[in-house]
Amino acid sequence: MAPKFGTSGLRGLVSDLTDDLCARYVRAFLDVMPPGDLLYVGRDLRPSSPRIAAAVAGAADGRRVVDCGALPTPALALAAMAAGAPAVMVTGSHIPADRNGLKFYRPEGEITKQDEEAISARAGAASGTIQPTGREAFDAAAAYAARYVDFFGPRALSGLKIGVYEHSTVARDGLASVLPALGAEVVRFGRSDIFIPVDTEAVSPDMRAALGAWAREYGVDAIVSADGDADRPLLTDASGRVVPGDVLGALTAMALGADLVVTPVSSNTLIERSGAFRCTLRTRIGSPYVVAGLAEVAGEGGRPVGFEANGGFLLGFTAERGGRRLPPLLTRDAFLPILAVLAVARAEGNGVAGLLARLPQRHTAADRLEEAPTDLSKALVARLSGDEAARAAFFDGYGREEGLDLTDGLRVTFERGLILHLRPSGNAPELRVYAEAADPEEAERAMRDVLARAWRALKGDGRSSVQAC
Repeated sequence: MAPKFGTSGLRGLVSDLTDDLCARYVRAFLDVMPPGDLLYVGRDLRPSSPRIAAAVAGAADGRRVVDCGALPTPALALAAMAAGAPAVMVTGSHIPADRNGLKFYRPEGEITKQDEEAISARAGAASGTIQPTGREAFDAAAAYAARYVDFFGPRALSGLKIGVYEHSTVARDGLASVLPALGAEVVRFGRSDIFIPVDTEAVSPDMRAALGAWAREYGVDAIVSADGDADRPLLTDASGRVVPGDVLGALTAMALGADLVVTPVSSNTLIERSGAFRCTLRTRIGSPYVVAGLAEVAGEGGRPVGFEANGGFLLGFTAERGGRRLPPLLTRDAFLPILAVLAVARAEGNGVAGLLARLPQRHTAADRLEEAPTDLSKALVARLSGDEAARAAFFDGYGREEGLDLTDGLRVTFERGLILHLRPSGNAPELRVYAEAADPEEAERAMRDVLARAWRALKGDGRSSVQAC
């Protein structure tokens, strides 16, 4: 499948992300940006990223290139916004190393869906010529770390012992330096020189088992990590139990005093059930839609935030804590939700598990079918969306259908409150399945069952490449 825009950036196979193609997309991107003389560039740690970053720099079209090296995506965005410059992050986020991508940033933040359309329309006619160019190095990660050390203060995490699962995330060194600066004791483990595609929205059973084993081995109060480019957080309680990203987002919003939440339709309904927020706006899945939603509610006043089921958090107002102020950052961020929730857990003394216990008990589970041909996944979801009889047969045994939401994919609410959601991925050949229930075992069981049903349905269409999880 040729590289294309998905829920967050341009994605494709590394073999398809040639220097020529990357240069054409970068020149098309710069063509729709305001005039300027700077381009900020960053990358993640997958093997193909240095080569692609060089192609991006070579397509700067006369602009000075500020090379921020390997760093979290939100750190690059923060630095570029401060300079009033556009930016390109080379990353495939959480997907495997045989794929990669480009994330584009306007001088004021993430590009919109309209920007994506304009870039795609111009890319075919743009030049793919690479012009060798000098690059100015800049330590944008340091300013990003200082943002949170300054806001939370040197004793915010005093007395906590935090494990950092390092794997191949660009957040590994930053987390290991920020946490001690806030007073925590840090234990580091799991560092890898081979890229590991950690998906914080669909943490595998093997990964969950490993996190539990590390929690017992090191006796930590929590374990933290992030996906490849560190715009999606991972946080566990003291037992190694993963906090789902949308639950983490809700806890973060509460910790910061937000009263308006913008979040995709796939996020946990405990957000509304908690009664903590004046308004919740549901969107399609993907940070561009959350950013658009935040712009939509901006005129209503209040303290808006956005987050997704993967945990990526967007701060839409200036937060305050003990006389310190934290300016908005309208791009997905992994550090803020991790640190904000740990700070509250430490202040209240009941740990992360104590914060979870006081929320409405709604539990989610999510996973995906890999190598599921996009055309077949879309056809299955379209058929079930438009045919009540087909839907009843597919979900046989789950009881009466009480609600249908087609905002993004197919999301069905059944009697007793069970929610099942199927959605083809926007940037990979995958079919995602989400489940929500009052009981975590029920949510996990239903999600696995629907994955199996979807696999059988797709396999029945004669495409044996579909892989069951």
